[in-house]
Amino acid sequence: MRVSDRVAAMQFSPIRRFNTYAFEAEAEGKKVYRLNIGQPDVETPPCFMDAIRKFDKKVIAYAESGGVTELLDAIIDYNKQYDMNYEHEDILITNGGSEALVMTFTALLNQGENAIIAEPFYTNYNTFCGQVGGSLHPITTKAEDGYAWADREMIESAIDENTKAICCISPGNPTGRVLTLDEMRLVGQIAKEHDLWIISDEVYREFAYDGRDVASFGMLDEFADRVIIIDSVSKRFSACGARVGCVMSKNREFMDSVLKLAQGRLCCPTLDQIGAAALYRLDPSYYDEARAEYEGRRNAAYEEISKIPGVVCQKPGGAFYLTCKLPVDSVEDFLMFLLKEFDDNGETVMFAPAEGFYVTEGLGKDEMRIAYVLNQEAMRRGAELIRLGIEAYNNR
Repeated sequence: MRVSDRVAAMQFSPIRRFNTYAFEAEAEGKKVYRLNIGQPDVETPPCFMDAIRKFDKKVIAYAESGGVTELLDAIIDYNKQYDMNYEHEDILITNGGSEALVMTFTALLNQGENAIIAEPFYTNYNTFCGQVGGSLHPITTKAEDGYAWADREMIESAIDENTKAICCISPGNPTGRVLTLDEMRLVGQIAKEHDLWIISDEVYREFAYDGRDVASFGMLDEFADRVIIIDSVSKRFSACGARVGCVMSKNREFMDSVLKLAQGRLCCPTLDQIGAAALYRLDPSYYDEARAEYEGRRNAAYEEISKIPGVVCQKPGGAFYLTCKLPVDSVEDFLMFLLKEFDDNGETVMFAPAEGFYVTEGLGKDEMRIAYVLNQEAMRRGAELIRLGIEAYNNR
């Protein structure tokens, strides 16, 4: 007996597959600074659990397939602060941003069709797209250019007769690249000229640093019929385990299509939706505080990483990731060295090798992604361990 060729062709997560070696290092008594996964240590706002505790229904019943009214209303009001006006029928609640992406690719792509995306990109896009029979066409970026990609020539070179959509992750995972509203407008113009959908992953929307304005494709009314926004409570509110996301679009045909899929999986968890509604109603000052916290962590990580001789790294503009090129031949071998052979005063570090964030074979072998999800002191120490580890690795 055999599994399907489609699943056999999928890769394991480059973010999670080294966890076993980290557990082994910890079992040996080492402290491991885990910079490999976007799981913040910031406390989830208490309002989430407070709202769940106040739930007074006698039965936890099925929710509507599109989401509970309290959450839809909260998302509508949240978006109004950015002059983005959505109605109930424009929003569908999903099991995290991941299900929103799977549903979107399912609704848009036929077998053999593709979406274009700047690489490196969040690796699960490959899985989400591949499981519906589609593929990703890369817009290849470089560390030396800060992974910039909002360029007409770069974008159009990736489009072919089977392209259906442009995927945009801004602020970006894994690079921290942030699109300006003018760059989004350029992407929108190209999409309109080539009759493409725009899939805009905005789960890190508020985490744009150095005075950058919050930007969203939802602010560009002229492209509303082709814009699909993916959102989630995971990162914005440090609620990754809640698994509440949404897909938003003013295109009626698309929203009817994803509703069919939502009805097939019945509904999202009722209580998590109640808690998520409270998160979306937090005072706007919450975003200022969270942004300042992550910006400080970014600065700490970047300052230490920049001390590595030969590193190629530009300061990321948003999200909570930093991707850079290291002076080693194989980042995966280096990571194994850190987890199995290296320590400094009983401490070591792990990150995510960047090769798995590329679709073009051979790229990313000397690049890593770190997630600055620990406090500033821990980020400085983790980055210092990378520098000390490189010295030991290259002097073997």
